[in-house]
Amino acid sequence: MKPRALLFTLYGEYVQYYGGEIWVGSLIQLMKQFGVSESSVRGALLRMVQKDLMKVRKIGNRSYYSFTPQGQSQTEDGVNRVYGERPFEWDNTWRILTYSFPEEKRDLRNEIRKELMWIGFGAISNSTWVSPNPLESQVLEMMERYELHDYMMLFSSSTVLSHSNDWIVNKGWNLDEISREYEKFIEQYSDKFEELQNKALNNTLTDQESFIERTQLVHEYRKFLFKDPGFPAELLPDHWKGTEARELFWKIHQLITIPSVRFFESIFEPAPDREVEIDRDKAINPFDKVQV
Repeated sequence: MKPRALLFTLYGEYVQYYGGEIWVGSLIQLMKQFGVSESSVRGALLRMVQKDLMKVRKIGNRSYYSFTPQGQSQTEDGVNRVYGERPFEWDNTWRILTYSFPEEKRDLRNEIRKELMWIGFGAISNSTWVSPNPLESQVLEMMERYELHDYMMLFSSSTVLSHSNDWIVNKGWNLDEISREYEKFIEQYSDKFEELQNKALNNTLTDQESFIERTQLVHEYRKFLFKDPGFPAELLPDHWKGTEARELFWKIHQLITIPSVRFFESIFEPAPDREVEIDRDKAINPFDKVQV
């Protein structure tokens, strides 16, 4: 696991439900479970602060880290996409984004491409990206944040005259490849589910192992957010493997979530000058439409 990606996972899965701030020593202990060294943790935190994704408070000789509004927005977006209800009903509207960057801004252009892929846009030409999902607010916020109004325009249309919806989907995304990736996930985690279920039945599943397994599970599943655009049902092929993978993800998550949260709580240390608002129920059950 890369330290920065692991930080997003830990904050999205646990820290945000415990006041959103954590002592660096707790982070070091938590990330140590995944083989991340103390120096790597501190280096990742420094880079996150420099990129205005995280902020730090000093209390005595202790440092406490939390996300900035920008970092929190990225975290919430990821959590909502992992745990939100999918697939959804389409409004028959395509969001169409065009841009033209001067060559001296190619680094910014590359950053924008990464963000567009993250939120679910697909490229149908070098400078034209589309999505069937209601992403207007995210795009407008991105345009405001990066000051892109001189380089980028966002349209929406319910009618495409020259091409079919299937053509657009096949041009912008490789659903066959995404489906194969889901198949690999299903194969790997079907065996993992049986293993964890047997341990739970035999009372040999520890809190520490549950924490590691849940965090790794979410970390792996989050990778699909960079691949799967989260299409509405009307645009998905029959027997979409993403549905089966999501059901398996949910079953494993629910099996190990309570002991994993218990392990987090045994390591977590909040700042002493604040009364932490804890939403333990949400940490245990972040799914929007599912009750524990």
